[in-house]
Amino acid sequence: MTENEETVNVGGIYSKFGRISLVVISVLLIFAGPSYVPYVMTELKINFFASIGAGFILFIIGILFMLFLVRKKIITT
Repeated sequence: MTENEETVNVGGIYSKFGRISLVVISVLLIFAGPSYVPYVMTELKINFFASIGAGFILFIIGILFMLFLVRKKIITT
């Protein structure tokens, strides 16, 4: 029998599960970050401006993460 020299990626960012989970995390940061995080923080009686700032920071992190995924060609257009 001959051995196949190819390696199979079971985990990591290039597996199907890894790509899907990275996209879901990015989408959650973009959409849930600026909407639900400030709501939960104001319900916990945290300063309004701090909660809005935290939501904005999560939004920016989600956009940067999405750009990273596009540049690594995990998300194709």
